[in-house]
Amino acid sequence: MNARAAIATAVLIATAIAAPPAVAGDYASFQPIGFSSDGKVFAFEEYGIQDGSGFPYSAIYVLDTRTDTFLPGAPVRARVEEDGGALPKARRDARRRAEPLIDAYRLLDTPGLLAAYNPVTEPDAADHRLRYDSFPADPPFRKTYEVDLEEKSFEAEGMCKDLLKTVKGFRLVMTEKAGQPVSEVLQDDARIPESRHCPTGYRIGGVVTHVNDDGTQVHIVMVLVKSLGFEGTTDGRWIAMPIWPGR
Repeated sequence: MNARAAIATAVLIATAIAAPPAVAGDYASFQPIGFSSDGKVFAFEEYGIQDGSGFPYSAIYVLDTRTDTFLPGAPVRARVEEDGGALPKARRDARRRAEPLIDAYRLLDTPGLLAAYNPVTEPDAADHRLRYDSFPADPPFRKTYEVDLEEKSFEAEGMCKDLLKTVKGFRLVMTEKAGQPVSEVLQDDARIPESRHCPTGYRIGGVVTHVNDDGTQVHIVMVLVKSLGFEGTTDGRWIAMPIWPGR
């Protein structure tokens, strides 16, 4: 190989290493931020790079875990709308804008526990079932829970009608509670919120837990919403389902 060919080969290899993988869908990552000390407020961030535009984005959601509603001023969103925009900048902007809420409830003081994580990068893991212990302990002291998700079909409406025949909702059921079999319905969609953007499926993506001083617990089931994305690909965004299963 002559010198010119060697240089060209080196450039191609370096470019291949530096280049990001081809985008085939926009699956947001999520990062728990924390709870208020009494577990009544929870915040998390989702972030990523938009498929199509290539714009980095971040959104911080702050929820009342008792009413399953956003606090006033939430969610907080940031997006860097420029070619080659940096994801860290979008995340810093969102965190700066959310600081008043994060500080008001001292959410960084109580991060909680990521008790289970079920990412889309684990192809052999179950999409619709997750079994977990609510806190780390020796086996005799653990409290085990299981949640199951069942997808439901709805006739597409609104902006989704021209794109899909049906959209998906879900029913979420707790089937094991502190080691005992139960059948507690946690969520049963009667309609599809527009915020889900033409959903095509769901995955139970993880559970974040917090044990309060009085022994009560709050669990946050993180559900990944798969929806129709850029040129037929899939977008993945997160919703948090708060549960208060007791002691």
